[in-house]
Amino acid sequence: MKTYLKELRVTTKRKMEVLKITEQVNQVIKESGINDGIVTIYVPHATATVIVNEFEPRIINDYVEWIRRNIPADAGWEHDEIDNNAYAHIASAILGPGKVIPLHKGRLMLGTWQEIMLLELDGPRNFRTVVVQIIGS
Repeated sequence: MKTYLKELRVTTKRKMEVLKITEQVNQVIKESGINDGIVTIYVPHATATVIVNEFEPRIINDYVEWIRRNIPADAGWEHDEIDNNAYAHIASAILGPGKVIPLHKGRLMLGTWQEIMLLELDGPRNFRTVVVQIIGS
């Protein structure tokens, strides 16, 4: 059993933004030399999340719009008295900070249209850390 861990740095440019990171994760898998196991993708941030779904412009906009409609920024959240980003904390808590994906024969077991994405909820940020850990053989 082997373990490999790498931290990626991602720059975001907008308040809310969806960035595809599948290629970066695949590069980490290649570097690791691990062919079978599990891959954990995790963001150690309270206002960002990792999602796995289709990366298509209209659905990307829909992810952001869903958050805007269901967790409005101007709802008078108590945390906004501190730094005006309660909606980002709430969305991140609901969506979760990471995903676990099976790895088989050096390939992520993603569906045909699935991609790994960082969802920025409180940008722009000079960097977001994405932790990729691979455990296997």
